Amino acid sequence: MERKDKLQAELARSGSPMRIAMRRLLADRMAVASLLLIASIAIIATLGYLITPDSSPYANGQHLQLATLKPGSKVKFLRVAKQHEVKKQNILGRMFYGQEQEYSEIPVDSIYFDGIRVYAREYNPIPDGEAIVAEFTLPEILFWLNPEKKYLLENDTITAFLNNGQQVILPVAEAQQRVINQNLVSRRFLLGTDRFGRDLLSRLVIGARISLSVGFIAVGIALIIGIALGAIAGFARGFIDDAIMWLVNVVWSVPTLLMVIALTMVIGKGFWQIFVAVGLTMWVDMARVVRGQVLSVREKEYVEAAKVLGYGPWRIIFRHVLPNIMAPVIIVSASNFSTAILLEAGLSFLGIGVQPPAPSWGTMIRDHYGYIIMDKAYLALIPGFAMMLLVLAFNLLGNSLRDALDPREIEKA
Repeated sequence: MERKDKLQAELARSGSPMRIAMRRLLADRMAVASLLLIASIAIIATLGYLITPDSSPYANGQHLQLATLKPGSKVKFLRVAKQHEVKKQNILGRMFYGQEQEYSEIPVDSIYFDGIRVYAREYNPIPDGEAIVAEFTLPEILFWLNPEKKYLLENDTITAFLNNGQQVILPVAEAQQRVINQNLVSRRFLLGTDRFGRDLLSRLVIGARISLSVGFIAVGIALIIGIALGAIAGFARGFIDDAIMWLVNVVWSVPTLLMVIALTMVIGKGFWQIFVAVGLTMWVDMARVVRGQVLSVREKEYVEAAKVLGYGPWRIIFRHVLPNIMAPVIIVSASNFSTAILLEAGLSFLGIGVQPPAPSWGTMIRDHYGYIIMDKAYLALIPGFAMMLLVLAFNLLGNSLRDALDPREIEKA
C-alpha cells in the first residue's frame, strides 16, 4: 500500500514544466481568487451596456434634479416618446456602443390626467420646495407623431397619426391606462447617482471596460516593442546592442508620468491616444527583461546546435529563444497591466486622459473628490475601491506567477 501511494505521488508530480507550473498556480488560493476577480470584471465589462441600468452611449443619461442620490434610492420616471428617429443597433452595437432610448425619461413625483392632458409633477429633492409641473398630451407621450397632423380628438376617442403613416385609434381612458402601465416606471439606483444625476453603477461598469482596455492595449504595445528590441539587442550584441540600450537608457531616464503627459500633448487627448501613450512608455521594462533573458539563453546548447544546423538568426530567436524566456515576460506583463491602469486613472484625474463624457474611474474620482469631506464620500471611494481591487488582483497574480514559474521550484516538484 505504501509503495502504491508513493507511485501515485510520483505520477501526480510528473508532467511537463508548464503543467507543474499550472498546478502550483491553481494550488495558490490568492492566485485563484485574483483570477476569478479579474475574469468577473472582464465579463461584466465586456457585456457592458447589455447589463447596465443606463444603456445610453457612455451611460450619460443626465438628470440634474437627481444629483448625488444615495445608494438604493428609488425614483419614478415618465417616459415620453421622442419625436425623431432613433437609430437601432444590433446586439453587438448595443454591447459596445450603447443604444439611444426611443423615449425621454422625466423624473416625477406624481402625474394626473385632465382628459387628454397629462400633468407631471417633476421630482423635487427639496420636500417643501416648489415643484415644476410639465404638461403633455396622451398622444405625445405614447407615439412618434406626424409633425404635420398629430392627432384628432372626437367623443373621448383619440386618433393618433404616426410618423410612419399609420393611425392608432383608442379611447382616452385606455390611453391613460396605457401611460400608467407602460410609460410610468420606477428605477432603483443601487449605487446612487453622481453630481450630474447619472447612474453611478452604469458609469462604474463602463469605466471598468476602459481600465481593462488600456491594460490590454498598452501591454500589447509594450510586448511588441519590448520583445523585438530586447531580443535583437541580446542576440546580436555589439553595436546593435549598444545602440538599443542607449535608447532604452534615454527613455528610462525620463519619469514615466512626464513621458506619458508629453506624448498625450503630441498625439492628442482621447480614448485611443491615451492607450498608445501609455504603451509607448512601458516597453522599456520589457526590453530590459527580454535582453537579459536572451543573453543567458543564447549560450545554451540547443541554440548552438541550431546555429550549427545553419538556421538563420530570426528562426533561432522566434523558434528557440523566445519560447524559453516567456515565463519572466508573463510576470512583467501582469505587473505592467496594473501600472497601465493606474497611469490611465492618474491621467484622467488630471484631465488629460480619456475625455468626457466617456466614463473613467480616474475621471469619476476627480469629479467627486470634493465630496470626501461631506456625507457623500462614497462617490469618490467606490471607483477608487474598484481600481484598488483590480490593481491588487493583478499584483497578486504576478507574484503567484513568479512563484509558480520559478525553475528551481519546478525542479523540486
